[in-house]
Amino acid sequence: MAVSPPRPTSFALTALRAFEASARLGGFAAAAQELGVTPGAISAHIKGLETELGAQLFQRSAKGVELTSLGARSLPAFSAAFDQMGLAVQLMRDTAAPRVVHIATLPAIAQFWLSPRLPQLRREMPGTEISITALEQPPNLKRTPYDLCLFFDASHGRALAQDVIFPVCTPELAAQLDTPQDLLDVPCLFDTSWEQDWQHWLAETEQGQQITPRGPVYSLYALAVEEALNGAGVLIGHEALLAPHLASGSLVAPFAHRAMLPDALRLWSMSGRGADSASRQVADWLQNASASLRQRQNSQEN
Repeated sequence: MAVSPPRPTSFALTALRAFEASARLGGFAAAAQELGVTPGAISAHIKGLETELGAQLFQRSAKGVELTSLGARSLPAFSAAFDQMGLAVQLMRDTAAPRVVHIATLPAIAQFWLSPRLPQLRREMPGTEISITALEQPPNLKRTPYDLCLFFDASHGRALAQDVIFPVCTPELAAQLDTPQDLLDVPCLFDTSWEQDWQHWLAETEQGQQITPRGPVYSLYALAVEEALNGAGVLIGHEALLAPHLASGSLVAPFAHRAMLPDALRLWSMSGRGADSASRQVADWLQNASASLRQRQNSQEN
């Protein structure tokens, strides 16, 4: 007579993923954002895991959550395991869809920097499919299905361009501006993603401490740029993004001073991708295209 005893149940993978993300990121809300669920769902997963385990992984308080000693001891092994799973998933995707590349980037970078380069990229890399997702923050490539990240960042990956900023406006409005002090007489446009741009630029000018720019605020940089093109005011331009408008003369720099921010426009991918992968080839193409553009700009300036 065959014996079929009930098998002990394993912990749910979703619960283990919720624990690892919460422990690594320091809270349920951050884990929920990374995993695309609600904080309540994360809390329920972890509570269920703790019930099955018969021990607490987090200490809860009004200030948030903290790992217990058991949770702290468990985290490194789970992080390593999910890192390895992420790499395995990427390699599986490379094999199943070898010419599909998913890029995560800022909305402004997608519109002003990446999109204009896509037609030439498609011509030179036929058969490669490029998908773009606009995000406000760089995703964790070990935990998300993106191949490349393209963001302003201090250290990751390859630097494609420095982030040089300065005021820009229409030529007609620029004719009214002789010194930064004149900014007090015109609207200064703000973008919520880079609210500190005006302060960064003014801090490096002689009259900066005496000037408090005022004007409308936009939730998207593209809207602020459109209004600058409409003559609505002066905007802090990011040279890497607005190069075509500056080259055509639709936007001009009314003042000579430029400020360089510490974060450069950088491109990176998860380690372990093969040199023949489509994501590596797209990354190489974007870097080479950026280098060629810098060389042309330098030759024109000289």
